[in-house]
Amino acid sequence: MKTVKINTDFGIFCGNEKDNCVELLGLQFAKTKRFEYASLIEKYGEVNATKFAPAVMQKRAFPEFEHLEVPERAFYHKEFREGINFEYGEEGLYFNIYLPKEGNNHPVIIFYHGGGFDSGSINESPFNGEELAKKGNIVIFATYRVGIFGYLTHEEIYKKFGRDGNFGLDDMVQALNWVNRHIDQFGGDKNNITVMGQSAGAMSIQYLICSEKANDLFHKAIMMSGAGLFPKFSLPKPYKETREYWNEVIALAGYKTFEEFKNTSPRTLLEAVDKQKTLRKDNTRNTMPVIDDYYLTDSVDKLMKTPKEMPLIVGVTNNDMYTILLSHIGKKYAKKHKGYLYYFDIDAKGDNNQAFHSSDLRYVFGTLSTSWRPYDENDYKVSQMMMDYISNFARSGNPNDESLPHWDTYKSKALHITEKETKQQRIHNWKLFKNTFKSDPK
Repeated sequence: MKTVKINTDFGIFCGNEKDNCVELLGLQFAKTKRFEYASLIEKYGEVNATKFAPAVMQKRAFPEFEHLEVPERAFYHKEFREGINFEYGEEGLYFNIYLPKEGNNHPVIIFYHGGGFDSGSINESPFNGEELAKKGNIVIFATYRVGIFGYLTHEEIYKKFGRDGNFGLDDMVQALNWVNRHIDQFGGDKNNITVMGQSAGAMSIQYLICSEKANDLFHKAIMMSGAGLFPKFSLPKPYKETREYWNEVIALAGYKTFEEFKNTSPRTLLEAVDKQKTLRKDNTRNTMPVIDDYYLTDSVDKLMKTPKEMPLIVGVTNNDMYTILLSHIGKKYAKKHKGYLYYFDIDAKGDNNQAFHSSDLRYVFGTLSTSWRPYDENDYKVSQMMMDYISNFARSGNPNDESLPHWDTYKSKALHITEKETKQQRIHNWKLFKNTFKSDPK
């Protein structure tokens, strides 16, 4: 593959020259130490950015903790990761960046992946920005720490840093800081940044919108399967209320002090978390972002009443996670904040899982061809349409142009995307209600 060098004031970056873009893979933007906040890299020498960097450390590094015997986990492994060799590490945070070949002042899209706050990688097969870069966007996939490495809390952390937890959320902010400082030298417009995410990535964007320390770093947001005012059982807890959970994990690992625990092997940490999850039923709320009095200064349900207003796109699928719930909160959120709502209603070909949670990812990135599923001409047409909406929105905050079905901000009708046609109409809840009580994808 032909390579190309990009010269900047802070380094020289060697990337892959593709047909439609320049690809910078595994570009490290920050250094990390376990249970410490990341530090941005300000100066570089000559950087080889032609191949994927390691994913952040997580349970998938060790098959015994991934539990692929669980049908849902095996399903998503086949869907997004099968056939890809992943490496894992704790040394840093990385970007995969896709740049248009020509021009300047391009809109910038930063994407945060999902994974339940405890797993995920930007190297998975749906995540390629070449097609959106072809349409004039700079597309950046950003890593952030997950699981115990991203969301552990402990009083020793507070003593050292004056805040606790939220390493993963802080990583997302550091990615935005890097882009604001440097993207102009790659042809990007730092005054036109859109954050985009799916599932846990979308929920994280919701928290960033609520944060006065973060929300001035971006200008628009796209939240796929995870926007809105979440119910009490999944709202972030105050950081002090999660410390008991993590102290139990430390004890399960066989350590009496935080310092000993901090320096043990990744396998030992993940083994203790795996044991803890068999003993507690409140794992999710203790292993996700917290109210840290730094980024999140109050309960999220209160902060969501007066978030910073900005152009929004909210998306749901017909067989989403907690389908009827995500649809309800997505509609409520889009209506309150004059956002654009789409309802993705195209059943995935090849099995009976319908439009499963995150099935719209390949459409918005134009990566249908990397799937095992027998997508056809209609799917590719829908993918082009969705990428046009995304590109228009990233450029101006309005997804519309004369070539596309008109899409209004949500009042009572969403953009209903089907294989046969796309138009605005009310979402019919009966299908979503039935799908809510179906088994998980498999």
